[in-house]
Amino acid sequence: MGRKIRLGILGGGGDSLIGVLHRVASTMFDKYELVGGVFNPKWEDNIGFANELGIPTDRIYKDFDALVEEESKLPVDERMQVVSILTPNFLHFPMAKKLLENGFNVICEKPMTTTYEEAKILKETLQLAKTVFAVTYTYTGYPMVRQMREMIKNGDIGRVQKIDSQYYQGWINPIIHDKEKRSTTWRLDPEKSGISCCIGDIGTHAFDMIEYVSGHRVESILADLNYLYSDNKMDIDGTILVRCENQVKGVIRASQIATGEENNFTVQIYGDKAGLKWQQENPNYLYLLEDGQPLRVLKPGHSYNSEISLDGTKLPPGHPEGIFDSMGNIYKGVAKAINNEPYDHGEFPTIIDGARGVDFIEKAVESHQKGNVWVELDK
Repeated sequence: MGRKIRLGILGGGGDSLIGVLHRVASTMFDKYELVGGVFNPKWEDNIGFANELGIPTDRIYKDFDALVEEESKLPVDERMQVVSILTPNFLHFPMAKKLLENGFNVICEKPMTTTYEEAKILKETLQLAKTVFAVTYTYTGYPMVRQMREMIKNGDIGRVQKIDSQYYQGWINPIIHDKEKRSTTWRLDPEKSGISCCIGDIGTHAFDMIEYVSGHRVESILADLNYLYSDNKMDIDGTILVRCENQVKGVIRASQIATGEENNFTVQIYGDKAGLKWQQENPNYLYLLEDGQPLRVLKPGHSYNSEISLDGTKLPPGHPEGIFDSMGNIYKGVAKAINNEPYDHGEFPTIIDGARGVDFIEKAVESHQKGNVWVELDK
């Protein structure tokens, strides 16, 4: 077995859920070794967290610039090969750009940047760097999402004619109704989060998912967003009509004020022969709907599934897998790319997916601000 890929992490310290998710995912297939990073902006917290993880502190840096400078001094076979960016949104672009310019592979949380212009600059930077860049649209790593994608690509549901994606949460309810609380959370601060809260945070997942599984690119959208209070500058709910190529139409519904909802992410694709439905809160079930036939439930680990679905399944049938496994599959795909091994292009979202997600966010806000009109996404 070859040496493990040397991984650095930016952000994700303390009790950060996203930090735990990435660290656990990176260990799943024994492909990575976490060698250092900058977990917290405060040095005491940063070094303390490294000690908690049991990581040698000689590669724990005071800040991002120090990490790039010091790692770049090391021999190629010792320096970090890939760096994961888990920081608040506004830091994604400057960090990713500098990492690419210095020859690092990058794994970046979504949204990839806070503006589409920044996303286009990153794409140009990557073309010169010729490294690997992945965006963690985590849910694309689920085996049954990948099975859904393969079935649609193989024509199992016929010609796609309707797409529907819903992502409902209720977590912002206790914050949005309190003026003081909503003015202190970074999620509702345009300087740190970008121009959108709900669409930028979870709506972009719904957008990426429908393109990923359906194989159809969204060409134009019409958005109606909800800010709830006049002094709140960030959307916390929205409904977006979408038009895809080949006369395919549908809807994206996203909300963070859906009271009582936890992480209700559902994608439904209907063809002229059958339909497929997947729900994140029950991720091991892919529902196949056909006229005049009983509902069929497909589950991971069985031989009837596609190669890419089985490749992302770690346990025998009947043993539930979850979001850590989904993120682990993305890290596995990135490892293949870094190691120049053959891989399926559906194994991890790329910078192209990240850029389309940012374009979608900007166009959704533009559509709403112009009075709920149709706007076209970039080709």
